[in-house]
Amino acid sequence: MNILFLRPNPGNEQFGLGPFFRVEPLGLEYIAAALLPLGHTATIADLRFRPDAATWVRRTRPRIVGISCLHALEYDQVVATAREVRKASPETFILVGGHAAMAFSSPLEQAEIDAIALDDGEALVPMLVSAIDSGTPLTEVPALRLRTKEGWITTGSPEQRTHLDLVPLPARDLVARHRSGYHCLLFKPVWLIETARGCPFRCSFCSVWQVYDRSYRERSIGAVVEDFATTGDSIFVADDLFWNNPARSLELAQALRTRGIRKKWILVQSRTDLISRNSELLEAWRPIAKDFDIFLGFEYASERALSDISKDAGVKESLTAVDVARSHRYGINGNFLIDPQWQEEDFHELWDFVAKHRLQRSGFTLLTPLPGTDMYQQNAYRLQGIPWADFDMHHLLWEPQLGAERFCELYAETWRRSILNTAGDKKLIDWLRQVKPLQIPYMIRVLRRTQAMMKPDTYLREYAATRAQRETSHNCRYSS
Repeated sequence: MNILFLRPNPGNEQFGLGPFFRVEPLGLEYIAAALLPLGHTATIADLRFRPDAATWVRRTRPRIVGISCLHALEYDQVVATAREVRKASPETFILVGGHAAMAFSSPLEQAEIDAIALDDGEALVPMLVSAIDSGTPLTEVPALRLRTKEGWITTGSPEQRTHLDLVPLPARDLVARHRSGYHCLLFKPVWLIETARGCPFRCSFCSVWQVYDRSYRERSIGAVVEDFATTGDSIFVADDLFWNNPARSLELAQALRTRGIRKKWILVQSRTDLISRNSELLEAWRPIAKDFDIFLGFEYASERALSDISKDAGVKESLTAVDVARSHRYGINGNFLIDPQWQEEDFHELWDFVAKHRLQRSGFTLLTPLPGTDMYQQNAYRLQGIPWADFDMHHLLWEPQLGAERFCELYAETWRRSILNTAGDKKLIDWLRQVKPLQIPYMIRVLRRTQAMMKPDTYLREYAATRAQRETSHNCRYSS
């Protein structure tokens, strides 16, 4: 059977990581790798590059099309992609999966979509393909949100979580045509690696732990080592919580060193409390890359604010983690949340904290109630009519305490104090010195796009457009 997997273009990459961070569709590569040994033909098309979905459908003539939906801001684009596929091939079975689909499926329950995957695809998709191929009722396939003549229904639960070594290595060759387009700021091309999946913690703004019921699963040491050995020099480890299991992490570091693996650059994501108490772990991993960066969620600069989001780690752990990481020559990339309820003194507290502890490589995102979280349910009453594209953690979703104009001025000033401001301490020429001559045009384009985050008018225009769209939506509902 021919199966086509599509990674849609999010459509809204104006803010945040969008301008300088684009990675391969690793989840689709793992699902394809599960299908190929069964005799199926799998194609992965990344629609962030040309051509469009309809062209890929005409080229491959698939029986099934799987569309990934990773983030809430992509819901509308995913539905539009499904509509395009349906028009090009009316008989094709259309499945949507991915983190956002698992966390909150209702925006995807549309006529253009046949089913939504509510669990990991490596086991679920082969079962679905087999059922379609044999004519077995799809109600027998677990973990589906299924469109029927009577409406949308949910099939039974799987017996257990998918074992991650079901598929040892992803089918990376299926995205080879796009490899040079996967990048992270200075590093291009970038490979994505997953060594574990899930998170046992319970941050109120995050849906990962809710999707996976606070579970944490690991790939085998052998599979991870082989993945590192067969990928390129710049690696982003996609784990939500790297180094969560210190004993296993030490074993993995030893196995990589024994294999002689050394990369140019590695980026991992972890928690401040894990790092603050595991200096020996960071020491063991540091030789594996020339440049080694850690992304940390600092969230807030005060214990008072952290207590409101169930972070289970405080400012003390953040500062200790920074000291430990720097002592082993790791680069620190962090993120802070900006609450629309903030007053001016809250911004000044953050600016002072960032300056004092030299955290200018941090990003700053608006506290956003993402679908699938308790925070979303608590704020659902004031989210009606907001376009999903605005759920990128950089759009104001409602009027802030300070008023939109003043809040956006302070938010833009926060970004101006970051390393991305080419009018600040690190000039454009300083960035260009760090890349190869052939990458200079790419670097200029990326940095030019990030400068919009330093301008209050950028956010105000977007907020005005959102308010106008909500008003139109309200009037239409009232008229009907």
